[in-house]
Amino acid sequence: MKTLVKITIIALLAIVYTSNTNAQTPATKSKTETIKVSGNCDMCKARIEKAAKIDGVSKAEWNKKDKMLAVTFDPVKTSMDVIGKKVAAAGHDTEKVKAEAQAYDKLPSCCKYR
Repeated sequence: MKTLVKITIIALLAIVYTSNTNAQTPATKSKTETIKVSGNCDMCKARIEKAAKIDGVSKAEWNKKDKMLAVTFDPVKTSMDVIGKKVAAAGHDTEKVKAEAQAYDKLPSCCKYR
């Protein structure tokens, strides 16, 4: 009787373990791309990176020297077009999207590049 109980418990644990393993979804492959973004200083860097870190973005790093923003993101959740629009909405021109005057005018004087 004790052996039957032990076998039943082991069988139930095995079923629970394998069903949890199969329920996991495979990780999506992230993608890293770069885009040119206008800016001047460390305040620009912080603003650009913050604007780029939307849902689906795991890493955003702007290089002040070469004006390039490197973004690692999940292509299922977002795209470089969406990220570029968010950066432009924060007041910084990208290769594809120019910041609107109202957003650009809100930048501190040291951040103005036009």
